Amino acid sequence: MKNNNLIIAVDFDGTIVEDGYPKIGKTQLFAFETLRKLQAEGFRLILWTYRSGSRLTEAVAFCKENGIEFYAVNKSYPEEIYDEKYSRKINADIFIDDRNVGGFIGWTQVYKQIFNHEPEPKKKKGFFSFFK
Repeated sequence: MKNNNLIIAVDFDGTIVEDGYPKIGKTQLFAFETLRKLQAEGFRLILWTYRSGSRLTEAVAFCKENGIEFYAVNKSYPEEIYDEKYSRKINADIFIDDRNVGGFIGWTQVYKQIFNHEPEPKKKKGFFSFFK
């Protein structure tokens, strides 16, 4: 594992999964493969989503079932306590969100931009092993 201290805030609906709120949409192509690669490389991932309450719990559980446990959820760090007198702006180095100017670029482009190269497909496991 490389020592990379960058924090990445990731949206859920429309980014990790297709937008189907309040339900959980279909997983976006290469979403969890890319997120697992980012974690393996030492990036800290924050789930930054509109969801709250039971809908948030469902999203967190869905991600955990797919191998992703976040550094923090809807906060900048795990110990942060919400206080209405402070801004809810999240502290992250990179934001991955479908509401970016131009829309969501897709997980292959996210990978290319963060790692500055094309992902190499694995030869033995077929199409879905695109990421190491």
